[in-house]
Amino acid sequence: MTDAQQRGTREEPLDVLIVGAGLSGIDAAYRLRERNPGLDYRILERRSRIGGTWDLFRYPGVRSDSDIFTLSFPWNPWRGERTIAEGDEIREYLEKTARDFGIYDHITFDVDVAGADFDTTTDLWTVDALVEGVPTTVVTRFLYMCTGYYRYEAPYRPDFPGEKDFTGTFVHPQFWPEDLDYAGKNVVVIGSGATAVTLIPSMAPTAGSVTMLQRSPTYMLPYPWEDGMTKLLQRVLPAQWSHNVIRWRNALVTMGVYLYCRTFPKLSRRSMRRIAKAMLPKGFDVDTHFNPKYEPWDQRLCVIPDGDFYRAVKAGTADVVTDTVERITPTGIDLTSGRHLEADIIVTATGLDLVTFGGAALSVDGEHFEAGEKYAYRGYMLNDVPNMAWSVGYTNASWTLRVDLTSQAVGELIRYMRAGGYTRAVPSLHGATPKTHPLLELDSGYVKRAGSRLPKAGDRAPWQVRHNLILDAIDARKYDVTEEMTFA
Repeated sequence: MTDAQQRGTREEPLDVLIVGAGLSGIDAAYRLRERNPGLDYRILERRSRIGGTWDLFRYPGVRSDSDIFTLSFPWNPWRGERTIAEGDEIREYLEKTARDFGIYDHITFDVDVAGADFDTTTDLWTVDALVEGVPTTVVTRFLYMCTGYYRYEAPYRPDFPGEKDFTGTFVHPQFWPEDLDYAGKNVVVIGSGATAVTLIPSMAPTAGSVTMLQRSPTYMLPYPWEDGMTKLLQRVLPAQWSHNVIRWRNALVTMGVYLYCRTFPKLSRRSMRRIAKAMLPKGFDVDTHFNPKYEPWDQRLCVIPDGDFYRAVKAGTADVVTDTVERITPTGIDLTSGRHLEADIIVTATGLDLVTFGGAALSVDGEHFEAGEKYAYRGYMLNDVPNMAWSVGYTNASWTLRVDLTSQAVGELIRYMRAGGYTRAVPSLHGATPKTHPLLELDSGYVKRAGSRLPKAGDRAPWQVRHNLILDAIDARKYDVTEEMTFA
């Protein structure tokens, strides 16, 4: 490691250690320094490049599943005109942002954080990591986990009976082979979430056939790749002004759609059914394949740019089968209904495996704790865990909208501590036991599988975790860093 990378030893602790150099980590670095000029910080990144999710996923057509003006940073305007951005564009934007704002030189790559312990006698975190397999220790006053909420090294992948007999190729989108040739091949994509609906229209023009095999339907909402109002605003307003207007307009529209769906579930269900019926071939069995049993936004709604998924089905280049796997055969998949799907390639778009803190084991004074044992304070700290924050975005809106509010709040907390000479900040329930609510308000499979691994939310402030940008933005203007927080 270089001299700069050696900082963080016991002789010279860092002010803040950020783990993760994706959207959350880059935003955190900017916001912390914005409120604390001269803050001594470092970012540790497991991968060899900036980007997090946008470096990991490289399957065909990978793109944002929310509009890019709300996904990008409010302090660095997105320069493109399209509303939805492709994965490589987002990663390039993140790297350029880090370089332009002086963040890149604070990042150490290829570092795997294994665990961390907070010592209440020194008010310091000791972080254990591996750098190219060599154990390394970093000491910091504040630990900020910007690792996302799913396991990078292992997706959710169910075992299918007979899969060892398959003579073709199994692929999971989280580990897409660069040399995979699917031209003219029969492809079956198992799954119906955001990854599947992105992959299928991207592969359809080249593959021989592409079939989405789903156990149950998913709500899909067409969203424009670009719109005239965005282009007009970018032409007539300065870059920062137009970005601000577009960002808030899009955020409010997204929130409006969410509230409409939750307030009027039957009406919104009918609306999305009508859209599907209008965009799919005449006589298509919409009620079997695109009419979920659950209500809109019980699970995350899938965005399909310009209705590309529906268009592929209408053009006959993609197909949808609603059934379950009986077993994998040498030539494809036998379904419970008795039907056989021929396949040269089976893509298991079966979801994510949720994990907290990037899988790192955390403890206080040597006492290990599980995230699921704790309540989330304002959605980003944990009760009785000093000097640590965890950045998690919204489930019903763009990820960055929430993590940016979080980083501003963490920056303000650190500013308050530095100004008051405090070395410890601990959220405390003061003996209370709030009524428990889920941290993520979704009924999706990957959330259910997480079980008790995620922190709990409470039923009152500041232990509530609301997925409501408007209310959170209002609260941020009157943020009180001392509320149910103990300083020492």
